[in-house]
Amino acid sequence: MSTSDSHELDCGDVVEAVYLYLDGELSSDVIDNIRQHLDECSPCLREYGVEKEVKALIARSCCETAPEALRASVVQRLEVVRSEMTIQFRVD
Repeated sequence: MSTSDSHELDCGDVVEAVYLYLDGELSSDVIDNIRQHLDECSPCLREYGVEKEVKALIARSCCETAPEALRASVVQRLEVVRSEMTIQFRVD
């Protein structure tokens, strides 16, 4: 993976955002930028494919429901991280 100027987004940023991308947890602009990057960057596309398969495997394997307090805590933390990533993508 590279950090060359040929991509609008840095490969490291894309890989860090893969799970949020898979979950549709990013703004439409960021999703479009990541989608374009994946179309142009084979190493990131491979990483995306691996993460997508891991997510699917976990979904098939996990049948338990998290306690509501844990779920709320995770959702709150994800919202903080999402807003931090949105700010980061806007600054870059």
